[in-house]
Amino acid sequence: MNTLYNFTLEDAKGNEVSLSQYEGKVLLIVNTATGCGFTPQYEWLEALYKRWESKGLVIIDIPSDQFGHQTPGTDEEIHEFCTMNFSTTFPRFKKSEVNGKNELPLYAWLKQQKGYEGGAYDEGLLPIMEKLYNSANPEPRKQDDIQWNFTKFLISKTGEVVARFEPTADLKGVEKAVEDLL
Repeated sequence: MNTLYNFTLEDAKGNEVSLSQYEGKVLLIVNTATGCGFTPQYEWLEALYKRWESKGLVIIDIPSDQFGHQTPGTDEEIHEFCTMNFSTTFPRFKKSEVNGKNELPLYAWLKQQKGYEGGAYDEGLLPIMEKLYNSANPEPRKQDDIQWNFTKFLISKTGEVVARFEPTADLKGVEKAVEDLL
């Protein structure tokens, strides 16, 4: 049986990193983008990380270019953008796919644990996002697939997926959920 701690991710330099090193920590796993309307959430993520890192929070940043081609750069360019524009210090991993046949095994598992519960986008925004997604991805989206950049999975200290937050979720509510686990 897979648990969070059985997975590895490739860092931006190509090194395999076991998620077992984060056992006992609260994790917020986020698929990010550098050219998205939600990109300013990097500032919030860094502030959250700074507030709670000493209590055991780790933010896992996994850039993805599957949503409107909003992360076109190399891993190095993504890192430079995030550190220069948002002074991010939390762990960032290799740009990866979070949906479809090439999705990270971690994301397949996360989506099995907490599927899409809907309701996160206003009606005017959803068709635009669907068109952008469909134009860049040949496979149809499945029910529990990641809907857009900055979807967040909250993981307890024991590796349980506690919550899934869509990009438009109230960030104060996300922080409260993090704080409750710490």
